[in-house]
Amino acid sequence: MQVSRRRRVEKDRFGLLGGNIGRRTPLVTAGITAMGLLAAGTAFAQTRQFGTDQVGQTTSKGQLVSSNQYIDPYGDRSVIDNGKIMSSVVSPDGTHLAASVTDGDSALVIVDLKSRQVVQRIGNSSAVDLKISGKDVGQEGPTYSPDGKQLWLGRTDGYTKFTVNADGTLAKPVNVPIPADGPRHALASAAVFSADGSTVYAAVNGQNRVVAIDAATGAIKQSWATGNAPRAIVQAGSKLYVSNEGGRAARPGDPTINSYNTQVPADPKTGATTTGTVSVIDLANPAAGALSIDVGLHPTALYATKGAVFVTDTAGNDVSVISTADDKVVQTISTQPWPQASVGYEPNAVTLTDDGHLLVTLGRANAVAVYTYKGPQEPVGYVGLLPTDYFPAEIATVGRQIVVSNTRGVDARRPTANAGHGTHDTTSSLQYFTLPSDKVIRSQTAKVFEQNGWMHGSVKLARGKKAKAVPVPNRIGDPSTIKHVFLIVKENRTYDQVLGDLPQGNGDPALTQFGENVTPNQHALAEQFGLYDNTYDIGTNSAEGHNWLMQADNPEYTESSAGEYLRSYDTEDDALGHQRTGFIWSGAQDAGKSVRDFGEFHQFLTKPSGASWQNLYCDAKNMAATGDDTAYKLTSSSPIPSLNSVSVPGFPKFDTSVPDVYRAEIWKKDFAQHGPANLNMFWLSSDHTGGPVNSASQVADNDLATGRIVDTISHSKYWKDSAIFVVEDDSQAGQDHVDGHRAPVQIISPWAQHGTVDSHYYSQINMVRTIEQILGIKPMNQKDSAATPMSAAFTTKPDYTPFTALPNRTSLTSGLATPPACGPDVPAPQNPAAAAVPSGKVPADKKSLAATWEEWKSHQRLTGSHAVPDFANPAQMNHFTWYQTYGYTKPYPGEHKLYAPGDVPGAFVPSSESDG
Repeated sequence: MQVSRRRRVEKDRFGLLGGNIGRRTPLVTAGITAMGLLAAGTAFAQTRQFGTDQVGQTTSKGQLVSSNQYIDPYGDRSVIDNGKIMSSVVSPDGTHLAASVTDGDSALVIVDLKSRQVVQRIGNSSAVDLKISGKDVGQEGPTYSPDGKQLWLGRTDGYTKFTVNADGTLAKPVNVPIPADGPRHALASAAVFSADGSTVYAAVNGQNRVVAIDAATGAIKQSWATGNAPRAIVQAGSKLYVSNEGGRAARPGDPTINSYNTQVPADPKTGATTTGTVSVIDLANPAAGALSIDVGLHPTALYATKGAVFVTDTAGNDVSVISTADDKVVQTISTQPWPQASVGYEPNAVTLTDDGHLLVTLGRANAVAVYTYKGPQEPVGYVGLLPTDYFPAEIATVGRQIVVSNTRGVDARRPTANAGHGTHDTTSSLQYFTLPSDKVIRSQTAKVFEQNGWMHGSVKLARGKKAKAVPVPNRIGDPSTIKHVFLIVKENRTYDQVLGDLPQGNGDPALTQFGENVTPNQHALAEQFGLYDNTYDIGTNSAEGHNWLMQADNPEYTESSAGEYLRSYDTEDDALGHQRTGFIWSGAQDAGKSVRDFGEFHQFLTKPSGASWQNLYCDAKNMAATGDDTAYKLTSSSPIPSLNSVSVPGFPKFDTSVPDVYRAEIWKKDFAQHGPANLNMFWLSSDHTGGPVNSASQVADNDLATGRIVDTISHSKYWKDSAIFVVEDDSQAGQDHVDGHRAPVQIISPWAQHGTVDSHYYSQINMVRTIEQILGIKPMNQKDSAATPMSAAFTTKPDYTPFTALPNRTSLTSGLATPPACGPDVPAPQNPAAAAVPSGKVPADKKSLAATWEEWKSHQRLTGSHAVPDFANPAQMNHFTWYQTYGYTKPYPGEHKLYAPGDVPGAFVPSSESDG
């Protein structure tokens, strides 16, 4: 752990852009100047504040992170370089903090609150101080016993119980199992001890119940049914209060959607849960069933004190106050500080100070909301906001000091020996302060607004009078010259991995795995339509990345599930992962726009016999040559009714044994028959790698499919009013010299700027807002409401020159054990001026190592109907892709030798769903 210091930089000559001024230089034509941005007539205030700052850069506003925010926390900060904090608790004597962590070298860390140093790491890697089995941790906890001599940590199948040493460290881990109930594991969440320490009352999240466990023997003494997905638990007097994130049990006639093998009440359009409840268990009458209290949506954290239980309704964006005297909600406290958006702040922790200030962390706003509080039925007084680090998730009082645990700390900036940054270089942080005066809090509120880009007039609706059509209207609902939007979502590449060899941009060729001779179409598209070298994906895996693109947010449920993805990784199949304001497609439908989906956000896939990669590849060639239908009818679908109603089921979801050129042909036939919708969504996933062909071949397949789709659209009658956005879902599978979140994006349209390099900061949220602005879709939450559309990427003088796809220069069939019946692919000649594609041929002395990796790959669920993106350990997957690309002849960047799977640095980091 390190205590950070912040440097300050001067504003640029416009007085707007903090830090270094980036480049906007021409490839062919002159670039757009800052004055040009002002003249464009669009409200640039929100994102313009980021200017050309880069993620990781510290400016006068704070450090820029990948989520359209600066961070500069009030008080002191200590950074933890052992992963993301999932949950934390202060010891009863106030001397130590125990934090469950994930995406690092530990499952649990102990922090000395006086020295602010990590004094112990617990996990299953070689780097830890105390070994336990596995790395999984629950959404809530850990929990100290009242005397501070025990600590219990929630796990997938129960708890791990530790003895607490006199110096605050832990010893003697003992597993306390809770058996699975059919397919449902326990997924142990929060726990609370009885006053005498003899009993642990535990929320069993995966089985919708609370159990009483004998603290000495681990025996389950009693069980109570609760609502869906019990998460937090507190005791007030003789009663237990349990937050049920999935709300009440479904009743006959309720619309429902799945959540971990339970059908929960949910909206069939938005896919989101429609109820939230708190269960009340009376320990004085343990034979009675639990009482249910209706609260807001997605109740998460609970805090009990002075006759009240506070409940953070995370998706409802408020706090319910329950009077323990009569178990009724007596007050609902709004946590919506910005009038332009009612949702998306995600309150997720709460505490009360001795002097009567109620503090609520707003996870997605990077802030603590402060209120004055006098009693359960006395209306609170809003004071203001204090800034935190990235995604605060817990808050506690230790005497007069406030301690905040920030899940993502200072973003993915963990010090490493690698040659670049990766999205799994995860940090978290602790923040310490004494609550300042109300005057100071109000002054800090303005800072929080600035750091989030919350400006007046961010969301402007059409006035009703006819406006002139422009590519990106200033007001939502005004006409656009663009009628058809195509959103092509790919998988997992960084900017440097693909475009780092382009000298016009800010790239590092040493990190470029898939340069021009692997991705000729992406390079040609960047040359023709513009290069964006300061654009960022926010998520670190597919569950997060697809959420950001479909919801303009990664809901708190997915953030807090990262240590226990067994419940649901692909939140397409879990109502808990959906926000109540819906998705970009449901927003388009609300705006009266048509939608067509090709695999994006799909969860299920069925394949007929014989649908191997080889046969689908040959089938794609046949469809392209003859126009015939596919010989293999694949079916892909979603559990969300509003998405299924606009989906093309024959377009397959993620499965690396399906070539993207096959997907492109399925789409092409649909396009010829039906034409485009207003919003067209694609999932082209071959560049994930890990399929039957080698890594370079898969990326080349993805590149060719992308080029062919753009070629077809640009040579059609629809080209004149179309815009194509190409984006990775996340950039986790490689390194980048600027930041692991930096990713290749492309904006392709007659109305797009041609031949420029745009170095302004953008993120996926800006891209989503741009699509919304074009199609007249109202923003979904505070994140896209605050984001500025990428209007500067467009022009009012269209260039209708179409794009002609380039043939692949890398064989699409390299690495196959069995060649396709139609013959191996013969690529076009490579460009001798670009880096040659490695042969991929494995030297004799490395064949054993390569075989070890192939055996590892066979267990990673990369292919088939049940393929799961990111099932594999991320560090191992990145190394495998690198080794395979270079034929096991070149160490991974920053390393000096090649590793077997189990020896990879970072192999202890848990995969997204490795417990599958």
